[in-house]
Amino acid sequence: MTCPSSAESPAGEPSPEVPSSYGQILRSSSIIGGATGINHVVGLIRTKIVAVLLGPSGVGLVGMYVQLSGTIGVLAGLGIGSSGVRQIAEAHGSGDPMRMAGTVKTLRRLSWVTGFMGWILAASLALPLSKWIFEDTSHAWAIALLGATVLFSAISSGQTALLEGVRRIGDLARIQVVTTLLNTVAAIALYAWLHDRGIVPVLMVTAAIQWVVSWSFARQVQPTPVSLSAAETLKFGKELVSLGLVFMWSGLLSSVVLLSIRALIIRELGLDANGLYQAAWGISGMFAGFILGAMAADFYPRLTAAASDHEAVNRLVNEQTEIGILLALPGLMGTLAFAPWLMHLLYSAKFIPGADLLPWFVLGVFGQVVSWPMGFVVIAKNQKSWFLATTTLASLLQLGFTYGFLKAMGLIGAAIAMPVLYVFYTLLVVVVSRHLTGFRWNHDAARLLLASGLIVVCGFTAARSLPVGAGLVVGGILVIASAIFSLRGLARCLGKEHRMIQMATRAPGAKWLLGW
Repeated sequence: MTCPSSAESPAGEPSPEVPSSYGQILRSSSIIGGATGINHVVGLIRTKIVAVLLGPSGVGLVGMYVQLSGTIGVLAGLGIGSSGVRQIAEAHGSGDPMRMAGTVKTLRRLSWVTGFMGWILAASLALPLSKWIFEDTSHAWAIALLGATVLFSAISSGQTALLEGVRRIGDLARIQVVTTLLNTVAAIALYAWLHDRGIVPVLMVTAAIQWVVSWSFARQVQPTPVSLSAAETLKFGKELVSLGLVFMWSGLLSSVVLLSIRALIIRELGLDANGLYQAAWGISGMFAGFILGAMAADFYPRLTAAASDHEAVNRLVNEQTEIGILLALPGLMGTLAFAPWLMHLLYSAKFIPGADLLPWFVLGVFGQVVSWPMGFVVIAKNQKSWFLATTTLASLLQLGFTYGFLKAMGLIGAAIAMPVLYVFYTLLVVVVSRHLTGFRWNHDAARLLLASGLIVVCGFTAARSLPVGAGLVVGGILVIASAIFSLRGLARCLGKEHRMIQMATRAPGAKWLLGW
């Protein structure tokens, strides 16, 4: 595998006219990945203790409450957290300090307004939501109280949108780490004291911590002081809300679908089954989460800045796809190989049945890594109609596949629905991005996609069909092979002089592994 020739000169050096973004992608992924790694290490302790204290039913209830408050937050938030990233990035890139200041101030004001709207909405819908999901009203008070988390999350979303828009990747990583540490201490203390009665207090306290921490970093971004009248706020707000409504529809659909899936699992199979589903869902994306997070934090603003240049857009998407696959592959293979041990380690023995879901979720996560770079093209180019069409169709497909497979096959069917969805979604965004920018995977990205796909399928087959001992051996070999494959690919893309490659070659036998 080699790097795309479109980003190189005939001599093999990066072209000055079309600079490679491999290093930038790796840098942002490393920063977000470092923070995510710390979060996972700390999260291991929290997850283990919470799983032991609450059991599958408690974990399932936590997941339902989080999904429910998130859905209400999406509905009330008008999508300004997502549209804010694009508007801030655009204003920041324009070099106009007054436009930047007006956009920031409006974003902050609207975050408060939408947050209070969300709390009111949660309190108003508490009774009917409790009846629909749990078939009684015993959870209505909890849903009403969780409206406070909607307020805190709306303000936090506005603050992180500001940091993403100006690409303060380091601050975003620090927010993750500090929030995780504080939330872990708070969650363990409250669950140890209150057990399952601590679920609502934990969710409220952790949301408040997220708010305070994000505010402490966002206030360091000080745009030009500006006084905005109500009319001027409305003017800036219309730009945010216009695009935000598109994001809101997409986010609302996604949240309603996930909420409906969890409600369906609870009604059909009980809270324990939802806890297994929640645990497997979380583990499957653990090793790819930093890549998907880096796409939102760094790739999306860069793509927005280059949106008018189709050649640059297509190059960025190809490069992001390559680095994303190379970074995610070893983690995904490890998840396939050690699924039962991960479930036991991160949760408890009661969650081991959820390991059967993990291989299917891993296939879906691989689909996410492949398809998301193309999906960002639509929003970077501000193509609202296409964005609405693709997200609506994807959400309907997800709900339909999950409902059908769950009814036919039980809980495992809900997991199978995820990779099936991403087969269709990847084909969809390929067609749309090709229409918008003429996008095609270049030769090297296509070859990498084929090779990595075959590796993932081999790992999936071993995990699903071999006895435990043989599956562990084959899976371990595939983990090592995928790590070498990824390291060699990164070395070719980044070049011998890159700091990470220089560090890697100091290990015994590293140059041989890299093919040098």
